[in-house]
Amino acid sequence: MSKFGTLVMGPAGAGKTTFCNALIQHLRLNKRSCFYVNLDPAAEDFSYEPDLDIKDLISLEDVMEEMGLGPNGGLIFCFEHLLQNLDFLTNALEPLSEEYLIVLDLPGQIELYTHIPVVPTLVKHLTRFGSLNVSLCAAYLLESTFVIDRAKFFAGTLSAMSAMIMLEIPHVNILSKMDLVKGSVPKRQLKRFLDPDTSLLDDNNAQNPSRGFGAVDPADTGSVMGGASFDRLNKAVAQLIDDFSMVSFLQLDVQDEDSVGGILSYIDDAIQYHEAQEPREPHDEIADYGDDEMMG
Repeated sequence: MSKFGTLVMGPAGAGKTTFCNALIQHLRLNKRSCFYVNLDPAAEDFSYEPDLDIKDLISLEDVMEEMGLGPNGGLIFCFEHLLQNLDFLTNALEPLSEEYLIVLDLPGQIELYTHIPVVPTLVKHLTRFGSLNVSLCAAYLLESTFVIDRAKFFAGTLSAMSAMIMLEIPHVNILSKMDLVKGSVPKRQLKRFLDPDTSLLDDNNAQNPSRGFGAVDPADTGSVMGGASFDRLNKAVAQLIDDFSMVSFLQLDVQDEDSVGGILSYIDDAIQYHEAQEPREPHDEIADYGDDEMMG
């Protein structure tokens, strides 16, 4: 039996849990079944209570207290413990039918899937090596305010590309919190960031022609982030992204139901969700409508 899911990722503060909440709300409004899995052992506040919570297996607070580890080391320990107890996931997900969309909410430490093979190993268990055979699509969120600082934007884009290469599953990249840049960034300019290329940095340098010239004070941290070496580094990163030509972005405003629905449609297409669903007869729709009237 086929299973379908989305792996919600991105740096801290990108709005992953907010997106999960909006996605769950949209699924419920459209009478679709979902199963919410929290994989952040430090998360505490939820608009929708997770159907499966990693904190029932291990929590970051307990690990830091008992092992004397910091937040990043503790998080890695939590995921290594999860990998040693994969039945925790398998037993919960095994009974789910193909009608469900499994929403997995990951923490914001990007080293879990770019620097060490923790999340890639988990993905392989869910998709290929385990018994679940879940068709997964990764949803990588990057905060749209990054477009104001183009060096930060390309660094975030590089981390998205790294995740795509490491995980080897269908992938959608999302510029989140679009409501924060409306009015401050022109729409025409914003569209250029949806398919990033090196010309964005060329424009940035043209607007700041003095960058990279003159003597630089090594003690001045501001000059370090604006000198010629920093420009060359950003140019190299942008060129690498352009050479691979893998990353493009969708826009997300969680306050807009159509925006959330549009993202969901891309995820559904990537995992071929609708192709696996049983066709519904007209009398099924009428029966559902009648049940809703009786409940109302």
